[in-house]
Amino acid sequence: MQKHFETLKKSRELVLRIIKDLTIDQLNTIPKGFKNNIVWNVGHLVVTQQLLGYRLSGVNCLVSDEMINTFRKGTAPEKPVSEEEFETIKELFSRLPVQFEEDYNAEIFKSYDTYTTSVNVTINSIDDAVIFNTFHEGAHLGIILQLKKLV
Repeated sequence: MQKHFETLKKSRELVLRIIKDLTIDQLNTIPKGFKNNIVWNVGHLVVTQQLLGYRLSGVNCLVSDEMINTFRKGTAPEKPVSEEEFETIKELFSRLPVQFEEDYNAEIFKSYDTYTTSVNVTINSIDDAVIFNTFHEGAHLGIILQLKKLV
């Protein structure tokens, strides 16, 4: 599992490098043909990792219900996010993978509610969740790269 946590942290560092020179307006732009923006994708990665790792293990998420409801699967941006709000999202984006790894190593994830994802992958354990999250992060990295070209 260690390699998956390392990949998660490196992937998140890469995303932040890719978007570092974009303005808040560019980050909030929804290009024609898309239903979301870069801000939403970054927030979505934070929330999905929390839901897959924590909530489905019966452990309290480390983000607010408001954030979960804003960025969970099936949502779309309802309003632009301010620079201050995005700074908070980026802080969580950087910090929470470290906490996830620490919590995993501390074995706080004792049980798991089986979940079948929208790409028909069934997750039965925290190990499955960590592995699937790596795939999910890569998919959204690709989307962020596409969006960057269009903003």
